[in-house]
Amino acid sequence: MSTFYILLAGSLLAALLFRTFCPYLWRDLRVTLRMFGFGLKFSSYGRRKPPVTLVDVFLQKVQKWPDKPFVVFEGRVLTYSELDRLSNKLGRAVQARAGLRQGDCVAILLGNQPLFVALWLGLAKLGCPVAFLNYNIRGKSLLHCFQRSGAQVLIAGSDLRSSVEEVLPALREENITVFILDDKCTTEGIESLNDTIQAASDQPLPLSLRSHVTFSTPFVYIYTSGTTGLPKAAIITHSRGHRIAFFIAACGLSSSDIIYITLPLYHSAGSLIGICGCIALGATVVLRRKFSASQFWDDCRTYNVTVIQYIGEVLRYLCNVPKKSSDRDHQVKIAVGNGARADVWKEFLNRFGDIQVCEFYGATEGNVGFMNYVGKIGALGRVTFLTRKTMPFYLIKYDVEQEVPVRDAKGHCIEVAKGEAGLLIGKITRTTPFAGYAGNAILTEKKHLRDVFCKGDLYFNSGDLLKLDHDNFIYFQDRIGDTFRWKGENVSTSEVADVLLMLEFVKEACVYGVAVPGHEGRIGMAAIQLPSGEDLDGAQLYEHVAAHLPNYARPRFLREQ
Repeated sequence: MSTFYILLAGSLLAALLFRTFCPYLWRDLRVTLRMFGFGLKFSSYGRRKPPVTLVDVFLQKVQKWPDKPFVVFEGRVLTYSELDRLSNKLGRAVQARAGLRQGDCVAILLGNQPLFVALWLGLAKLGCPVAFLNYNIRGKSLLHCFQRSGAQVLIAGSDLRSSVEEVLPALREENITVFILDDKCTTEGIESLNDTIQAASDQPLPLSLRSHVTFSTPFVYIYTSGTTGLPKAAIITHSRGHRIAFFIAACGLSSSDIIYITLPLYHSAGSLIGICGCIALGATVVLRRKFSASQFWDDCRTYNVTVIQYIGEVLRYLCNVPKKSSDRDHQVKIAVGNGARADVWKEFLNRFGDIQVCEFYGATEGNVGFMNYVGKIGALGRVTFLTRKTMPFYLIKYDVEQEVPVRDAKGHCIEVAKGEAGLLIGKITRTTPFAGYAGNAILTEKKHLRDVFCKGDLYFNSGDLLKLDHDNFIYFQDRIGDTFRWKGENVSTSEVADVLLMLEFVKEACVYGVAVPGHEGRIGMAAIQLPSGEDLDGAQLYEHVAAHLPNYARPRFLREQ
């Protein structure tokens, strides 16, 4: 009997020691096993000829759950098989009208709606990469983004016709085929596609149309300002698409979950994590055109939502809505996103209940990312032995005044100590590649950091300063370069300054982001200098900025130097 008590006491003591000194061990092991399982599946997908892409995974789900709801939108339910057939019609229609061949890029300008998903999948079935254009941008910026993709075809929603018409003369000069998803169009140079779609067959598109697709083939192009200049078309390969889609499964989601997406699909959070994550799981998406704080929880209750996506601003907006007795009356168990401030995070949990917040970090085009699967408030993610083994990264000393990494006497970069902020860099290898940006080798090279720790090594420069604490949690500190983040969007200071310099009464312009209490990110401030003898025309300045920049990029403060 004494032996039994000794063993019992030993077990209790061991459990206590584990809880005290290794409080996250079991959760670390659980996520490690999930990652190991994904690694095996990912490897098997890549070994096949042709490889198993997310399109193939979607078709597997169609076969397994043909009648299961895939996309719920404004009360309408599209099952996996229904969206599959719609994507076949769209793919056939565009192929017939535009003469698309495998590898041809198509740019789409659409808001959040099932057509976005169906068109994307239909084009992917043809072996065509798709460029997701931001529907908030217009004019010069829109044209720039389109041209960077190398696309010869543009497909736009009927509600975005005016945006297309602004750049139509330039598109026609380049012989670009422009379609609009409408029944008719009288604008010369824009063709209606709806009649062709309705007449097209919904039978499966043959695999031979994408027979040359590999894991390194571009899947989509997603635009990011990153840390330098105008928006760049980040190349998302089929391999990277799989990796990003897996993230949502690593958070503990399953095929029974219902995921609420209010974020724009032209960003990787909505499209790759949200839509592709659902495809990987075989889950259901509740899609909304735009985020609405007042309707958010009503939608969650109506559609029995179990998982929500967020950016930092979303949680704050939800907390700012007047309190209701029904605040905790929902089935949401997990919130997936990034940018949550610690104070808002706490308030969100206190008000809306025991929801697991799964914060993450990762640049759209980057080769390094982190996930906070233990709910540590304020942290971007957790670093384990496996993290460093599968995704070699470092935090290095950075001179914010000179805007360069600090190097030692041998010319090598210096790793920071724990608790010290450093520039995040990720080693570029075969398993952690950086595909770069479409149509711009110079900008791709700018994200390379060479000869970091030894001659010839190559790293991806994230442009972000992070800090790793002594418990191996990692935190965001600041962003370097000439961009700032506002309303969930990256704003290029040089792009905004160029717009201001178009005005005759602006001689010099400097744009930067400033912190505003109670808000995430930074808001735009412009310092301008006028030519001698010129007066500031505030009305013209306002009209000019409103016409050339999306709302989130417009400076809210002006300084006349």
